[in-house]
Amino acid sequence: MYKPKTYRAKTYRAKTGLKQQTEKELQKMVCDYLKVKYPKILFNSDMAGAMKLTIGQAVQISKLRSNKGFPDIAIYEPRGEFHGLFIELKKEGEVLYKRNGEAVTEHVQEQINCINLLKAKGYAAVFAIGFDESKTIIDSYLMYHK
Repeated sequence: MYKPKTYRAKTYRAKTGLKQQTEKELQKMVCDYLKVKYPKILFNSDMAGAMKLTIGQAVQISKLRSNKGFPDIAIYEPRGEFHGLFIELKKEGEVLYKRNGEAVTEHVQEQINCINLLKAKGYAAVFAIGFDESKTIIDSYLMYHK
């Protein structure tokens, strides 16, 4: 099972000296990368999750979805036994699991459940922490032929 690094954001900033990137910035970078490197593939990005919405807007959007925790990026390109790739983006330093192995929040658990459901339906579905990991996952998937 794919399990990303679990380091704390504060530690990451202290070690690297880099400004903490927002999920919105990360999502834009990943979309720009897809457009430049793979201009012929179809993909969709869910910006609602990365934006600050009013409670009313959040309620309206939730009524248009099948479930909570749907991944941020959907790449509609079959590869091997997979029908497509779904990626739940997390900014650098984000932690998904507590030390005891449980999800850090109820929302992250909903995302884990959705990813597991997508996998059961024949899709590749993963978490990606930061741009470099996102890029590696996308490149590996799109170069995959089986």
